Amino acid sequence: MNSTLLQGHKVLVCGIANEHSIAYGCAKAFHELGAELAITYLNEKSKTYVEPLARELGASIFLPLDVARPGELEAVFARIGKDWGRLDSLVHSIAWAPYEDLRGGLLNCSADGFAKAMDVSCHSFVRMARLAAPLMDKGGTMFAMSYYGANKVVSNYNVMGPVKAALEASARYLAFELGPKNIRVHPISPGPLKTRAASGLKDFDLLLNEAAQRAPLGELVDIMDVGFTCAFLATPYARRLSGETVYVDGGVHIMA
Repeated sequence: MNSTLLQGHKVLVCGIANEHSIAYGCAKAFHELGAELAITYLNEKSKTYVEPLARELGASIFLPLDVARPGELEAVFARIGKDWGRLDSLVHSIAWAPYEDLRGGLLNCSADGFAKAMDVSCHSFVRMARLAAPLMDKGGTMFAMSYYGANKVVSNYNVMGPVKAALEASARYLAFELGPKNIRVHPISPGPLKTRAASGLKDFDLLLNEAAQRAPLGELVDIMDVGFTCAFLATPYARRLSGETVYVDGGVHIMA
């Protein structure tokens, strides 16, 4: 592995909850290829788990970020602008829905719950892109984490299916709008992984077992598989790729 492939590359990673998070896999992969990291944590409770990881990866910027709290997103990008003066890559790995709306099926999802899920899980990526674009004056890459349930019905995925579908569509439109600035945007669709966010889904263990059985490669992916995919897409080797949903699932999505 070329540990200097992304030397000097400035990356913001949002959404690490613990060492099992997809966002942590992304941060670790970028770090292993030589990138410099800015890492965010949700609140003081999550800081306990995220701070040691940020320290391990040598993150030079470490800030709180709850995208539902006014001003916090702007503060993160203001700090990046002040300390770095630019940004090369952005990883958005944030998703949330009220528990009762997530567990109750789409028919029973409240309007308020749907709106909150859409705001935190989808529109926050649009807001991040708006703030990141001026810092990517020499081009850059943006990543948003999706899931197979955005395109096909996955039992118990419920409101997050329409929300992730909106996220993928948003990423495509951002790829179109930001393309002239040489900013590439990728929705990433990992296979099922044991993360804290996934634990909120009913019968998630059944999804894991089914994915392992159906995958042409015969096994589940891990967070580093997702991380190295993003890191590759940020390199010059992927300079003409943008807007496509990239599946990192061992081939599960090709199966009928």
